[in-house]
Amino acid sequence: MTEPPTTEPTPPAEAPPLVRIRDLHKRFGDNEVLRGIDLDITEGEVVCLIGPSGSGKSTLLRCVNLLETPTEGTITAAGHDMTGPDADLDAARRDIGMVFQQFNLFSHLSILDNVAIAPRRVCKTPRAEAEAEARRRLAEVGIEGKERARPAQLSGGQQQRVAIARALAMKPRLMLFDEPTSALDPELVGEVLAVMKGLAAEGMTMLVVTHEMGFAREVADRVLFLDGGVIVESGPPAEVLANPRTERAREFLHRVLHPAD
Repeated sequence: MTEPPTTEPTPPAEAPPLVRIRDLHKRFGDNEVLRGIDLDITEGEVVCLIGPSGSGKSTLLRCVNLLETPTEGTITAAGHDMTGPDADLDAARRDIGMVFQQFNLFSHLSILDNVAIAPRRVCKTPRAEAEAEARRRLAEVGIEGKERARPAQLSGGQQQRVAIARALAMKPRLMLFDEPTSALDPELVGEVLAVMKGLAAEGMTMLVVTHEMGFAREVADRVLFLDGGVIVESGPPAEVLANPRTERAREFLHRVLHPAD
């Protein structure tokens, strides 16, 4: 009896990247801040952007959710064609959370209302459901028992954790962080980074602009060094941070890691 021919199983199709950026340029007048960025980020990946001031890091981040409109190029993020003619930015920004350098909380609202307001207004979530989710998110970032406080009654680190909870309340697929610890006193930085480490451990896809090299070394899957609007180096943290290939990256990292020299 002839054995039936064996067939190799078809490998599963590779999932498309959660973020895909192609030939991204951004100009402000005659100043070309981004000069042809190509970048893919897979779901669950943590990518840290490092580089000197003016290198284009924050502009790149802000282009992902169209807080800045690209001059040229294409961006898809969290399933949304951000640069297409029919881009639905409201829908996209429900799936793309962002945390800024400044906390941008509503000073006249309680902490609970700050976190619950977007689900209520944007997603039309009933108040009770939105507040229950807000309490859960506040507990997740270690802010409990302060739901009725106003932002001014909290430390900077607590306010930034509330800002993270606010972004998470929309249940995003992608989180963008624009130097989230730069406005904090040094002793408060750790509590915000701890929350971010927890999100990374849970599989949140994150694109982070940071000068916190210890965080990048510990948490990032990939580190990108930007300079002059281009990606100069890209690779695992141990490669980029410990053994940079370019003189420009070596100079930058020496200044950041050894500021007293």
